[in-house]
Amino acid sequence: MGGSARPIAKINFKEGKVSFSIPPQWEAVDKDMLFEGVLADGKLSGTIITSSGKTQKFTGEMAPLLKRDKPVVWGKPIQLFNGKDLTGWHPSRAKNQWVALNGVLTSPQSGANIITDEKFEDFKLHIEFRYPAGSNSGVYLRGRYEVQIEDNFGKEPSSIYLGGVYGFLTPNEMVAKVPGEWQSFDITLVGRLLTIVANGKKIICDQLIPGITGGALDSKEAEPGPIFLQGDHGPIEYRNIVITPAK
Repeated sequence: MGGSARPIAKINFKEGKVSFSIPPQWEAVDKDMLFEGVLADGKLSGTIITSSGKTQKFTGEMAPLLKRDKPVVWGKPIQLFNGKDLTGWHPSRAKNQWVALNGVLTSPQSGANIITDEKFEDFKLHIEFRYPAGSNSGVYLRGRYEVQIEDNFGKEPSSIYLGGVYGFLTPNEMVAKVPGEWQSFDITLVGRLLTIVANGKKIICDQLIPGITGGALDSKEAEPGPIFLQGDHGPIEYRNIVITPAK
């Protein structure tokens, strides 16, 4: 399966079964993806027939609200990347192209994603990145919500362009710099509430992330999760990766 969050035109409910279809997005076939499930004991279970004709089983649970009833108290900042090696990180597959080079966490070509060993709940994250023309990456918060990084200089903002929460939240302006320049995100995530300052401008302010984005490591939204950086869409560099967890 592939693609991003998309609206559903019609949901059918008949004889206790829920069904709907979604047209292909990135798939190279002209056939809808079909979903059919039954709601029981608070879970929606059923089958998905993909656009390529494969059948997969699924079980869905209602996403937690993640509301916080107390003000956040921030802990001490943690350097996630030491600038020397990959201590504290692991690749998503056996073959790893990520290297520490001159204080920069570098993926010179498409390959594995890279994931922190440590997991986090609520946090503030500062991260700087640089990409060549046409490249693409992303920062996954708790390993579940992708903040897009892409060469989108001069384009109108979109949820699938730089600074967007992929398929869900659109920045209020496009602040992408030209390729080859260092850029930055300052991200605050408390429960589902997200604020993003990109290149010094607040582009998303206290917006609710409705659910996991494509490529999420899991759907266990009530649990802490890692930071993971996308390395399978082209060359990318990161530096000055600092997280401040909530106590």
